[in-house]
Amino acid sequence: MAVIQANKLLEDQSQLESGPLSLTEGTPVATFVGIYDGHGGPEASRFVNDSLFKNIKTEFSSENDGMSADVVHKAFMATEEEFLSLVEKQWLHKPPLASVGSCCLIGIICCGELYIGNAGDSRAVLGRTDEATKEIKAIQLSEEHNASIVSVREELRSLHPDDPQIVVMKHQVWRVKGLIQISRSIGDAYLKKVEFNRAPLLPKFRLPEPFEQPILKAEPAILVQKLCPQDQFLIFASDGLWEHLSSQEAVDIVQNCPRNGVAKKLVKTALCEAAKKRETRYSDLKKIDRGVRRHFHDDITVIVLYLDSNFLARANSRVPLVSIKGGGESGYGIGIIDA
Repeated sequence: MAVIQANKLLEDQSQLESGPLSLTEGTPVATFVGIYDGHGGPEASRFVNDSLFKNIKTEFSSENDGMSADVVHKAFMATEEEFLSLVEKQWLHKPPLASVGSCCLIGIICCGELYIGNAGDSRAVLGRTDEATKEIKAIQLSEEHNASIVSVREELRSLHPDDPQIVVMKHQVWRVKGLIQISRSIGDAYLKKVEFNRAPLLPKFRLPEPFEQPILKAEPAILVQKLCPQDQFLIFASDGLWEHLSSQEAVDIVQNCPRNGVAKKLVKTALCEAAKKRETRYSDLKKIDRGVRRHFHDDITVIVLYLDSNFLARANSRVPLVSIKGGGESGYGIGIIDA
C-alpha cells in the first residue's frame, strides 16, 4: 500500500479490511479494498472512507444470500444518500460541500469470488498467468467513467438527448457540462440535485439553466467473477497512477519486483514518468512543494493484493483481522511515502 500527495490537501483516501463480514457464527471471511479519489476537496473521500465499508457490512447482514452485486450496489447508494443528506444539512453555512465529490473503487474477495464496484476513473487490474506463454497478462476489471472515453460521452448524450452541452471540450479536455471529467461519483451534489446548483454556491459551479434529472450518477459498474489458480495479484489504484503507467506496465513491475515495497515501486515509477514528461528529473520533482506539485502529477494511491488460490478455496479460513486506512485528515496516513 502506498500513497503520494500532490495536492495541498491530500484528496485520496483508501482502506484495506479483512475478517468476518458479520458477528454471526459461520459468516465467511472477506477481504475488502477501497480506493477513494476525491476532487474539489477531501471531504467526500474521507466520508466514503468512514462509511462505505460499514454500509457493505450492513447490506451483507440484511441479505440472506450472502455477498452479491446487489450488496455492493445498495452500499454505494446508501453512502451517496448519506453524503447528500450531509450536504443538505450544511448547505447554508457550508455551501462548497455541494461541489465536493469522490471517485469510488472497491474490491471484495469472498468465498473465492471477486466483486469489483466502480464509480469514477480509478482502476482495478488483475495479473493472470497465460497458460500458453506462462507470462503474466494484465486484465482490466473496472470500467472507467471519464468523458475522455468515447463510450462515456455516448452514454451521457443518450441519457440527456435534449442537452447539446452535456459534454463539451474545454481546455483540450472533454468535460461533463464543461465542469468535470468524470460521469459517476459519490457526492458532487451540485450536478445531481438542482437545489444545490444555485446561490450561495460559487458562480463557477452554477449552470445557466436548471436541470430536471441528475447529470452525474452514483450507481457503480459492478463485475463479479470467480478467481482461478492462474490469478496472481490485483492492483487497485487511483487515476494518478494510470496517467503514467499502462495496466501491463504495472503488472510487469509487480511480477518482477519483491513483494515488500512493490506499491511504492509502482508510485516511484509513475513519478519518474511524470518528471520525464515535464523534462525534469525525479530528484528535482521530489523537492517541489505539495500544491505546486499538482501541475506535475495527481495524488496517487496504490494497493497491491496478492492472491493465494489455496486459501481462496476455503470460505472460512482463519485470517488475521486487518483494518488499515490510508490518507487521514491531516494529509498524513499509513502508506504515504516521501517521494
